[in-house]
Amino acid sequence: MARISKAELTRLQKKFKTDARIGEEFGITRQAVHQLRKKYGIESRTAGNPDRNKEMVSLRDSGQSVEAIAKKFKLSIPQTYRILKETVSSGKAAKKKSSKKK
Repeated sequence: MARISKAELTRLQKKFKTDARIGEEFGITRQAVHQLRKKYGIESRTAGNPDRNKEMVSLRDSGQSVEAIAKKFKLSIPQTYRILKETVSSGKAAKKKSSKKK
């Protein structure tokens, strides 16, 4: 695996935005960059965008294909699937918590 420090990975993430682009720069896979982020405890830049994520779910619910959504937001198809899955899952968890409080 590439030798990228935590500080360097954080800097690269700000510059290149996606794991895939960082991987291209170092000649490694997107998955390898993802593993490094997990190792260092660095969250994906795309994960912290709840408004975009909700819009993605809304588009999917209205019948848009995952491929079209990925293209619109300039994301990879696997990344788009992951965001959709995580956003739907977190929405269900939030609903369960609020219904238990009642």
